[in-house]
Amino acid sequence: MSTTIPRTAVQLEDGSIRHQSVIDQSPFTIGRLQDRHLVLTHPYVSRDHAQIVYEDGAFHLVDMGSRHGTYIRGQRVNGRQRLNQGDTIRLGSQQGPLLRFGVEIEEEQASIKDLIGQMSGSSAPNSDLEKLRWFLEAARKLNQVGAVDEILASLVETTLQLTKVERGYVFLKDASGQLKLAVGRSIAGEVLTDDLTISRSALLQATRTAAEYIVTDTLTAEADSRSESMVAQSIRTVICMPLRGRYSEARSTSDSGVGLAAAKGEIIGALYLDSRLTAGKLTQVDSDLLETIATEAAALVENANLALAEDAARRYREELSIAATIQQGLMTVKIPETRYAHVTARNIPCKEIGGDFFDVIADEDGLSVVIVDVSGKGVSAALLASTLQGLIYSQMLARQPLEQIARLVNRYICAKDVDKYATMIVLKLSRSGNLQYINCGHVMPLLVTRDGVGGSCYEKLTTSNMPVGLIEEAAYEAGYLKMPKGSRLILVTDGVTEAENPDGDFYGDDRLEAAVCENETLEGLFASVQAFADGAPPNDDCTMVEVKYVQPA
Repeated sequence: MSTTIPRTAVQLEDGSIRHQSVIDQSPFTIGRLQDRHLVLTHPYVSRDHAQIVYEDGAFHLVDMGSRHGTYIRGQRVNGRQRLNQGDTIRLGSQQGPLLRFGVEIEEEQASIKDLIGQMSGSSAPNSDLEKLRWFLEAARKLNQVGAVDEILASLVETTLQLTKVERGYVFLKDASGQLKLAVGRSIAGEVLTDDLTISRSALLQATRTAAEYIVTDTLTAEADSRSESMVAQSIRTVICMPLRGRYSEARSTSDSGVGLAAAKGEIIGALYLDSRLTAGKLTQVDSDLLETIATEAAALVENANLALAEDAARRYREELSIAATIQQGLMTVKIPETRYAHVTARNIPCKEIGGDFFDVIADEDGLSVVIVDVSGKGVSAALLASTLQGLIYSQMLARQPLEQIARLVNRYICAKDVDKYATMIVLKLSRSGNLQYINCGHVMPLLVTRDGVGGSCYEKLTTSNMPVGLIEEAAYEAGYLKMPKGSRLILVTDGVTEAENPDGDFYGDDRLEAAVCENETLEGLFASVQAFADGAPPNDDCTMVEVKYVQPA
């Protein structure tokens, strides 16, 4: 026996995005996968993130094991939780996309099908009604990107038959916000590619005021309704309908033939119709039908743009996944085992691919370790990181002096002029515990001992230099020390010290220094950072390396 689900809605609020989804089935699925009922491409939303289910007469929110969590009224959901009218849901973090549950379902504007029922006394022939029905179904069922031009052409042809004017055009805004001709047709079916003889003032006024502009006869209209372009082009009738975003709300008045009310939604284009030989005549039903057609066309264009954007995002995610796999393969580190030292590490990029990396080499001279943080995030940082990883690895393998490695990397980045720099630490630990290190603008390493300086458990290694990639002729100086038996050297990138909690506070140097004394393992230190973040998504790549000097070889 099926359960009747009371229709309710959730409203997505993510930055400038406002979108309402009606819940009319259970479960209602949410996630990054394209078959979810509500698809969200936020990086911290999981592929199958959450569901809204209707059981025992109530709606419940179910977290599907999402990586970054689901929150109701600021509290993380464990398993499932009952939803109440007006509840706020956050996805991925407490600053993630917001869903308002149980909002009032917005009433849709009268559809073309509704207006067709009013046209029994209209002058439109039955063939036009069939075209309108076809347009409605095409607009509703559009799911393929390639059909846009055909739909827009049919829109123009249909409105020409309805209004009996001579020419029709659809203009759409490009990425820069300029109106560009998308399609043009004459009443005889000719393709029009020249928009030089239209009334630009009517087009601009309709899109600027976000309201319809209609003058059915320029010869009898008031003087302020006739523009210079209408007179210059001998235009008798001009009809211009703005194509509003689906979330707009607008009403217009037309005592003098000019729309006055502004829309709240974004204008994405305009439908323009005109005649130069005869005056036009529009009934109230015709006017309402034109407004509804414009609304349908706007929804059509938005759907097409969303489909294009989603297709591009899907391809980008696929390419990014491939790039992440390649980078993971290139940067996979097999940590060598030695009797005198143990190395452990953690590396977590904040995006699919990142600009942090580390590497470890053991040879007859001892153990060489590098940790690098390339400025920026994402693809550009990952490309430079991959190049530097190969460059530094080859230099360490060739047993080059640390100062020479730093100078070479610095000159390489400066010569390429990639508008990037990097911080890094390269060190060599001998079998007898002698440590040589060079710090290029990186977070200072912490040497953790049983009896540190001044009663502390750690000592900061303060010798530091310029980051690599800023000044081509920069000089670099190494530091030296003796690691006591049983001591640990902690290296981190600033993604650790600058990790944020939900309140926006940084983890910071003080918490790091306290945590290295309280935790004897790198996993414990990493857990401390995660506990501080409390589910807040990382804003930078996070890398930790621990070098423990066990005993002299």
